[in-house]
Amino acid sequence: MTTVTIQLPESVFSALRRAPAEFIEEMRIEAATQWYAQQRISQEKGAEISGISRAEFINELACRRIPVVQVSFEELMEEVRRDD
Repeated sequence: MTTVTIQLPESVFSALRRAPAEFIEEMRIEAATQWYAQQRISQEKGAEISGISRAEFINELACRRIPVVQVSFEELMEEVRRDD
């Protein structure tokens, strides 16, 4: 596993009312949910980045009102054509 070091001012933790470990956990989830919303990663990869289960990741998406299922217009039209 790769370790990434980020230097932040101490005031960040008090402003967010988070201990450093909680901040890192939250930052991983926030990054992964945003990348998922941008369709850059899958749910599986998002859960892996977040350090949580896929079910927990889906719950995090729902809490942030990020659509859990991502279907492009083309995929939707293909599905409609198959059902005809």
